[in-house]
Amino acid sequence: MLKSLTGPLLAAALTAGMTGLPVGEAFAQASSPDQIVGVWESEDGNLKLEMFDAGETYAARVLYGKLLMEADGKTFKKDTLNPDPNLRSRSLERAVLVTNLKWDAADGRWEGGNFYSGATGQTHSARATLVSGKLELRAYMGTAILGRTMVLRRAQ
Repeated sequence: MLKSLTGPLLAAALTAGMTGLPVGEAFAQASSPDQIVGVWESEDGNLKLEMFDAGETYAARVLYGKLLMEADGKTFKKDTLNPDPNLRSRSLERAVLVTNLKWDAADGRWEGGNFYSGATGQTHSARATLVSGKLELRAYMGTAILGRTMVLRRAQ
């Protein structure tokens, strides 16, 4: 029975994974690493990040995150789910959530980064691509095909 399910299950998993792929990677527009620097906001307004030059890599700190706010909508939650007990009492306000993105000129995108989710306490691999003026930030575990892409527009 397991053998007969392998084909359909594999096909379903691949199809589900592929639906989350960025649609515009073939139209990537970045030509210089500093194009990522600035304030970016999710299309639904639930997340705002400030991307910055962190030396030889790029990183992002949170400016606003709906899932990172207390019920009052003004106060940032504490980082209670952080795997490091020493960080659990820190506020998520301006916490650096994206680290180690390195410019890959050959692919025209930023690779090899990490994305920390303050909402779950988990860290995932990350990469970023500029497509039609929007930033596609992809967080994934293992392979990029099995991940999630956040589409952000430049806010400033």
